[in-house]
Amino acid sequence: MSAAGSETDEITGKTRGGLLSAIGTGLSFGLLALVVLIAVLVIVVPAVINGRALTVLTSSMEPGYPPGTLVVVAPTAPDDIRIGDVLTYQLESGKATLVTHRVIEIGTSTADGTRTFTTKGDNNDIPDADPVQEVQVVGTVLYAIPYLGYVNTAVNGDLRALIVPVIVGGLLVYAVWMVVSSFRDKRKKAQGDGGA
Repeated sequence: MSAAGSETDEITGKTRGGLLSAIGTGLSFGLLALVVLIAVLVIVVPAVINGRALTVLTSSMEPGYPPGTLVVVAPTAPDDIRIGDVLTYQLESGKATLVTHRVIEIGTSTADGTRTFTTKGDNNDIPDADPVQEVQVVGTVLYAIPYLGYVNTAVNGDLRALIVPVIVGGLLVYAVWMVVSSFRDKRKKAQGDGGA
């Protein structure tokens, strides 16, 4: 083979290697940006607004909020709640069980004059049996992210002891791989420059 032919092969090889390296770097930065964005949406925003990130567990709010959807709930004053808002409330005042349904009617309690909210799941045929009292209100849905609720439940649930070490271990392996591949690429480049 002529010297010109081998030189062309060498340039083509370097171009392919450079292109693959650039694609790999771009994908790595893209993945990192996605992880940071998810962390901001799931952890930072709820913390800043004193809200909560919750997981939809039933199909009562389909198709808008199917099971596994992560909803971020912002505290909302009862006077600011409107018909059409998606309201998160305690099923019983002071209890941990929460429901997220749409407000379809606003009324007034005859006992103390406070507001009440009639709610209904978008996928349900009839409204919820009891009106929601002001003391039951947690807040309204600020935004929702499909499927991310499963991750939220897993990380905050019983699997936390397993998932967190696996994620941390995976990130450490990825970091080591990036460092080793960087050194390998520098060594190859130095050997290539030395041979020239």
